[in-house]
Amino acid sequence: MSTKKLGRLPRVHNPRVPHLSALLSGQTLPPPPASVDYTAGLPANLGVMLNDRLGDCTCAAFYHALQVWSAKAQGAIQTQPDVDVEQLYIQACGYNPNEPGEGPGGIEQNVLTYLLNTGAPVGPDGQSRHKIAAFVEVDPRNTVDVKTVIADCGVAYIGFQVPEFILPPDQPSPAIWDVQTSDTTIKGGHAVVLAGYDDNGVRVISWGNYYTMTWAFFAQYVDEVYAIVDTSWIENGGTTPAGLTLAQLESQMAALKEAA
Repeated sequence: MSTKKLGRLPRVHNPRVPHLSALLSGQTLPPPPASVDYTAGLPANLGVMLNDRLGDCTCAAFYHALQVWSAKAQGAIQTQPDVDVEQLYIQACGYNPNEPGEGPGGIEQNVLTYLLNTGAPVGPDGQSRHKIAAFVEVDPRNTVDVKTVIADCGVAYIGFQVPEFILPPDQPSPAIWDVQTSDTTIKGGHAVVLAGYDDNGVRVISWGNYYTMTWAFFAQYVDEVYAIVDTSWIENGGTTPAGLTLAQLESQMAALKEAA
């Protein structure tokens, strides 16, 4: 039985969430770098973030993003304790630790909206909050925009359908996820962050480990992508997505903040 859990619920379509393509309408951007790898130099294992027993991948993925931002922008990786991950799963997704099972899973846009308005618990006993400044939806079919977001924001936060072949029972997941013609039964949805790319595919952080998702796999199975605008990244030398100003992006969050 696999100890790798999933937990991303089907995507929703909140009209208040801005789309990168609309924000960039009529603009021509310079091409993104040919390759980026923000996982270079990170520890060999980043921690499973409880996603071996809970369906908390939407929360675990964000804490992996925090690891990338802190390591690359601040020079020292910050890994939050599992109790903080569990608290975010409780608060943003409705998990009840007193009930058996993996919990309810999570909807990516709902988790991101919670991170915008309330923030993720951080530090011992979650005494502090880490809020994001904004998030923007990206069309998965536009791989140039996906690359731009990874290069500019450190990560892209994505959701995809998981085919059975990447979750072999009692075996490690394959290092490279590519399309196959067998074992393609969908096992559920999963949330991860992408922290690099090249011509072969994207660099995935999931269950504390690193994988490569080929562009063919990405095209077939990924159905939602988000750029997360994080001030800890920007303030330490990172950039905003596609050259949009922080003020522009924050203004796009007004409706989501009013609705909270």
